[in-house]
Order: sequence, then structure tokens, then C-alpha cells
Amino acid sequence: MARKDTAEPDIITSALARNRLGVPSVVFFGVAGAAPLTVIIGSISAIYAIIGNTAVPVAYLVTALILSIFTVGFVAMSRHIVNSGAFYAYISHGLGRMTGVGAAFVALPAYSLMQIGLFGLFGSAASDILAALGFSVHWFTCALVAWAIVAVLGLLWVDLSGKVLAVLLIAEISVVLIYDIVMIANPAGGHVSFATLAPGALFTSDAGPMLVLAVAGFVGFEATVVLSEEAKDPKKTVARATHLAVILAGLLCGLSAWAMSVITGPSQVVATAQEHRTDMVFALVGPHVPGILVDIGYILFLTSVFAALLAFHAAVARYQFALGREGVLPAAWGRTHPRTGAPLLGSITQSLLALGVLIAYAVAGLEPLFWIFAWLTTIGGLGVLFLMWSASFAVLVFFVRHRGLENAWRATIAPIIAFLLLSAVLGITVIGFGEILQVEGDSPFQWLVPVLYCAVAVIGVVWALVMRAARPETYAGIGRGADGRYVATPEGPPQTKGSHEPVGARGYHY
Repeated sequence: MARKDTAEPDIITSALARNRLGVPSVVFFGVAGAAPLTVIIGSISAIYAIIGNTAVPVAYLVTALILSIFTVGFVAMSRHIVNSGAFYAYISHGLGRMTGVGAAFVALPAYSLMQIGLFGLFGSAASDILAALGFSVHWFTCALVAWAIVAVLGLLWVDLSGKVLAVLLIAEISVVLIYDIVMIANPAGGHVSFATLAPGALFTSDAGPMLVLAVAGFVGFEATVVLSEEAKDPKKTVARATHLAVILAGLLCGLSAWAMSVITGPSQVVATAQEHRTDMVFALVGPHVPGILVDIGYILFLTSVFAALLAFHAAVARYQFALGREGVLPAAWGRTHPRTGAPLLGSITQSLLALGVLIAYAVAGLEPLFWIFAWLTTIGGLGVLFLMWSASFAVLVFFVRHRGLENAWRATIAPIIAFLLLSAVLGITVIGFGEILQVEGDSPFQWLVPVLYCAVAVIGVVWALVMRAARPETYAGIGRGADGRYVATPEGPPQTKGSHEPVGARGYHY
């Protein structure tokens, strides 16, 4: 981006580090957010146990298909808009600046709650593992150690975090595949059954809750787009990484859910899950592998949660950075570390907020696994689902307004299918949200959380109206990138121009 020499110091402290991440690193961030080992050990066995349906493998594969269709238009838009604001930026371009700011006000608490909730899981799991080794350590102490490491890494070079995630995820995926092979190699009754892969089992009244819970297991894959400004050749890198993150997470979860039914037998998988819950996988593979491999699995489960913590921290910090850079938040949030290019105040803010919430829960003496992990990640996941639904419609509107940028499948067909499918999933989620939170029928939480998300979105719209009246130039830059004047063209990546007039062969200006 060309600027006057006098502005050079400003560039150093108000831009993310460029060209730091290749496709593998961006994939690691996306897959880390989805935390496959955490989903496999925790969510899959819980769905078997709670829903009592054997179609869990199909539910994960169908969910991966739905999200793959969503990513078609999503990543097509990423080729024309490079912005760390991701959903916020896309919704701003597709549905207007006011709607975009409303989406940003949903994104901030949603991703923040997802990240903070994972500290509860990490603290609880780490405390249990240490207890098994003979050490009594409170969950808050364990969570505090993870918090400190994430807080430091959040301020360092993003590719350093990418390398940490690479090591953790390669080990995590390796042990998942080993466990799956062991379970498939030891089938119940001596023969491998494919009964739980039959699609017919999904056409029951349990389909809705299963799909909702499965979608929650994928939340985090969209972190790939948040890193677009730091990626090498973002038009290609982000698209490939997003598709790979969804496919990899979907295949791993679907394969593992099926492998569990193979070793137990389809008729016994639900009962086994109800008996062992989150220890189900370890109970199944334990008799067939050396004890050290089970111990490694417990440790990698912990590192899986840590990887997700790091990925969500990066996403929250970059959302805050994008909003600060464009004037939606105070300008201080739009600054980056002068050496590492990491979002400075965004990272610090999320770290302090997480610390405050963890201290409050510790002082209150609440159980972390349910009240922090289950509640906060579920509430945050609903917010992300709202964003995905809005983004799917924004993608469709964007390509209707700018015809000819992509083919019909990417610009129209896939976005329409994605919007309809996500509308169904969102509707089922909102209607049954109280059941997902496991509250009583007369609890206000049956309806309070969706209403609160709508309320913060309205506050965002009102704030956008205030900006339009008081700071029209700042308002014009909402969702538009580093200097408010990004131009996307079919021929190349966004460029800066000094005019707000359309440019290019099929020129248009954002």
C-alpha cells in the first residue's frame, strides 16, 4: 500500500504482519479452532449418550457437507475482500455497513465466550490428569498456566503460533488415526459393520439436535479468513485452507464416530457412551494398545484444547483490530505490536477479560466443566452460527450486485443452498436452545440468549447510525480494509486508490 513517507511509522504500528502464513499454517489455525480430538473425545461420545441415536457418523459427514457448501461462496468472497474482520467485513459488503457493525457486535462476545469457555475444559482436564499422577492441583491454577502461555503467544509473531499449532495438531491427528485403526481392527462380533453410516437413520426426530451439536464441533474453521491479511497470496491461501480445514475436521470426526460403533457394535454404541462418557474412546482402545499410548492420548487431548484456545484468541484479537482500524472501536484497538505485527490491545483485552471471568468463576466456586466450558462455548457457538447464517446471505447478495466475478455455482447456487440449510439449522438451534443448555422448561435461558444476541446486534446498528451522523468519513470505511479504500478487482488482490470511483475492467469500489 503506497503512502507518504511521513506516514511510515503509522504503517509499522497499524498493520498486521504480511506474508507470514502459508496454506499449512492457515489450515492448522482452522483445524485447531475446530479441535478434532476434543470433539472426538468429548462431543461425539456425548451425542451418542444424550441423543441415543446411532446416526452420529452420518450427522458429522452431513454437517461437513453443509459447511463445505457454505465455504464455496465464503471463500469465493475472500478472493475479492481481504480483511481480518472476516464475517463482519463480508456482511458489511453484502448487507450494508449498519448490518455489518451489528454483526461485529455479535462476533466479539461470541468468539470471546468460545475462547474463555475452553479454559474451563483445559483447567478441569489438566487437574484430573495431574490427580491421576498423584498431584492435587486446582482447576483454576491449571487454567491460569494456559492463560499465561496464550497471552504471551498472542503478542508474538503469528507464524510462531502457527508452528506451535502445527506440532500439536500433527501429534493430535496421528493419535486419532491410530485410535481409529485400533477400533476398526477390533470389531464387535469379528466383522466390521457399516450400519451407522446408513443415511436413513438420520431421518428421525433426533436429526435436528444431532446436526446442531455437530455444527458446534466445527466452529472455529472460519478462523482461516480472519488470518487473510497475514497470509501469503491470500486469494489462494485462504480459499484452499478453509476448504481443507472443513474437509479434514469432517472426515476425522465422521471416521472416529463410525470407528466407535465398529468396536462396540451398532447396537451397543449408545449404551457404551452412556456408561463411559468422555472416557469412551480410552476405554475402547485401552485393552488393545500399550498403556503409554492411552496416556499420550490424554495429554494430546489437553494440547488439543490448548490449540483451540490459541486459535480463538487469535480470532478475537484480529476482530478487535479490524474494528479499531476502521473506527468502530477506539483507534487504539487498531494498533499492532511494532516488532511482531500482532494486534496489541485486542490481544491484551481478550487476555484480561478471560482472566476476569476465570477469577469470578473460581471465587464463586462453580464447577468449570459445566458452567464455564459447556455453557460459555454453547452460548458463543450460537453467536457464531448467527454470523455464519448472515454471512451466507451476504455472500449471495454481494455476488448478485457484482455479477461476473465468479461462476454460477460459487456466486449463486452454493450460497442459496447454504443459506437455506443454515436457516434450518439455526431455527432448530434457537427453538431447542434450552435443551442444548440442559435447563428446565421454565428457565429464562430457553429464550434469553438468542434475545440478547439480537439486542447487541441492534446496539451495533444504532452505533453505526451514530457514526454515520457524526463521522461520515469513518462510517464510509466500515468493512473496507486497512485504509477504508480497498478496491477489489477480478484481476488481482485488493489495491488502494485515491478515488472512490469504480475502477477496473469490471470495476467497482468497496
